[in-house]
This record gives sequence, C-alpha cells and structure tokens, in this order.
Amino acid sequence: MSIFSLFKDLFRNLNQQRLRSFLTVFGIMWGTATLILLLAFGVGFRDQTVLNMRGMGDQLAIMFPGQTTKAFEGYGVGRPIRFREPDAWMLRDQIPEIDIVLPEYMQSLQISNGEKRRNSSVGGVYPEYQQVRNMFERPGGRWLNKRDIDEQRRVIFLGYRLAENLFEDEDPVGKKVMVRDTPFTVIGILQEKIQNSSYSQRDMDRAFIPATTFSTMMGTDMLNNIIYTPHNPDMAESIRDRVYEVMGQKYSFDPLDRDALGIWDTNEFWSFINIMFLGINGFLGLIGFFTLAVGGIGVANIMFVVVQERMKEIGIRRSVGARRHHIMGQFFLETFLIIGVGAAAGYAIGWLLVQATQNIPIKEFVGAPYFSPGVGLIAFSVLGLVGFAAGLMPAWRASRLDIVECLRR
Repeated sequence: MSIFSLFKDLFRNLNQQRLRSFLTVFGIMWGTATLILLLAFGVGFRDQTVLNMRGMGDQLAIMFPGQTTKAFEGYGVGRPIRFREPDAWMLRDQIPEIDIVLPEYMQSLQISNGEKRRNSSVGGVYPEYQQVRNMFERPGGRWLNKRDIDEQRRVIFLGYRLAENLFEDEDPVGKKVMVRDTPFTVIGILQEKIQNSSYSQRDMDRAFIPATTFSTMMGTDMLNNIIYTPHNPDMAESIRDRVYEVMGQKYSFDPLDRDALGIWDTNEFWSFINIMFLGINGFLGLIGFFTLAVGGIGVANIMFVVVQERMKEIGIRRSVGARRHHIMGQFFLETFLIIGVGAAAGYAIGWLLVQATQNIPIKEFVGAPYFSPGVGLIAFSVLGLVGFAAGLMPAWRASRLDIVECLRR
C-alpha cells in the first residue's frame, strides 16, 4: 500500500467519526502543549535562578575571620583569627588549585556629594575583583586598574543606586565625592544587575576604591574577608580543607576547627542547584508525560476501533499475500500520523503559550519560560514513546487476526 493510500484511508476514517477523531487529536495536542509549557517554565526558572546567583559572582568562596573553639598546641579557645593582606598571597602560592585569590578591605563610611550623604559599605579591592564578582561598568565609565593600585589614586566606583542617591539625574563620572572628608573622583558606575545574595550590602549600594588607597587611608592591613575561586569547581571541598591547613599552620589553630574561619563556598550552592532543578524539571516533565499519556490512551482506543471496523480489509490483504509485519506497519504508521497531527498543533500552541508568558509580573523571580532545543527534543522523545505504546497493541492485534474470521465480516 502506498503512502498516499495510507493518508487517504486515515483521513477517511477520521472523517467518518469526526467527534471521536477531534477528541483524540485534541488530547495529543493539549498534552504536547502542556509538556512543552511545563518544561519551558522549568528551564526558565533554572536560568533565572542561575542569573540571580551570578549577580554575586561565579563559583567563588568568601572566607571570613572567626575564633577558635578548640585548644591547640598550648593555645586556648576563644582566640580571634584576623586576616592580613599577605595571607591572600600566601594562599595563592601554597594552594595551586586556587585560580584567583583576592583580599578585600571593607568598612561602612559616609559618602557625600554636597548636601547629599549616604552611608555605604566601601570596599578596598584589586582590579581582578571585577571578573570574580561580575562588576561591569556602564558605558562612559571604567573599573579600577593597575595604575590606580600602584599610584594609590583617590578614585571610586559607585553602585548604580548609590550614584542615583548622590547625583540624581546627573552623570557622576568625572565628578568628586567626599569619603571620610577625602575627595575621590568617580570613575565608573555599576551596570544594573540582579543580585539575590550578598555578604554585606548589595553591590548597587556599595562603593569600591583601590585596595592600596584604602589601606593607606585607614592605616591598616587588616582585611574584612578573602575571596578565592577554584580552577576546577569539583575540587572545591579539597581546596577548602587545604585552606584550613595552610591558615591553621600560620595562626596555630586546629585545621579541623571550622569556627576559626568561616568559608561561604558558593560552589556547594551550584551543586545543589543542579540537583534541585534536575528534580524540578523531572517532576514537571512527569506531569506533562502523564497528560500526554492520557491522549495516547485515546489514540490506542481509536486504533482498536479502526482495527475492528477494517477486519474485512485486513482479511483480504492477508489472503492476497500481505504479511503480518505489513499489517503492523500500516497501523503503526496510521497511529503516528494521528499523533503527528496532534503534535504539530501542540507544538504550535505550546510555542505561542511560551511567547505569551514572556512578560509575566514575577519574571524577576521565576524567570520567563524558554523554548530551548532540549525542550523540543524531550517533547519529541515522549511523543515517540507514547506513539509506540499507543500503536503497539492495536497493530499487534490486527496482525494476529485470523484470516477466515476476518473474511466472514
């Protein structure tokens, strides 16, 4: 039987039972659209969560000073551990698995522009801080550079909301602000970014000056924290253990005393995110699969009816030499054609629904659904599975019918 004849017979059968056929195709269409929309929401939610987390930085660890809780080599408990700038360079030199390590000074200071004043967490940092913390400047400005460090320049980089509070609608770049009664030149403004976590203020309310300027101005080399990133995120745990060993050797505390240093390793969060969204997307996909499976049951039912109605035709084809696999192939193909019609409509509706929900009011938190190639591939795979399951039993029954019984119909 030619492909043309198969299509002709299929649409003739569908036309004979229009309501039944419509409901069957509608079940596949709705199941496909639901599966696509659920998976697209899962992908969008994952991407938005990753974007929000990237506001603080990519796969970084922040190390804070603490105090000992275990006696060690004659030292008692409760001894404070304080960081100095050479500690950061020591970690860089002794732990090769660390990619970037940076000291960070920090203090809450008043920043003023004329009568406008704001208290802000001012950080003394190095130029590499930009790539570690994703601190990108607006056009027309710049970030700190090596000459700022070497010459201890009095330059300052402002968070965008801090700049708005101090300058309103003016362009701050090139203008002066006072930090602790010392004039600083504004060199850049932070681009707007989503940031759902921090370890002081959000970056939009902070200010940043060269680390050397901060140390000289404040007369200290005591750090607020040290930031580092691993070469390989999979080694984050072993690097953390090495950090305790190196710092414990210098400051004479037990490397197993986890309260002597506080380390917030965001790599643990990334691992958790991957597992969490694997579960979420799996759950959403399962809901979509069961919705589509209901449509598949409808297809199986209509194919059983078609087999019953075409028993005489099956008997004639078998009597003139058609083999069982020919009969099975015919009904399998018809099953996939029905599913294909519903799936095509479902893909179109699913895509339209994804586009219609791009600007949902809570987009900043849950993201916008995203019709990725992966979503389309999963939907296609599920449709193939449903089609195979829906067509198997009717096609098997049709190929196993007794020729004499069929011809008696």
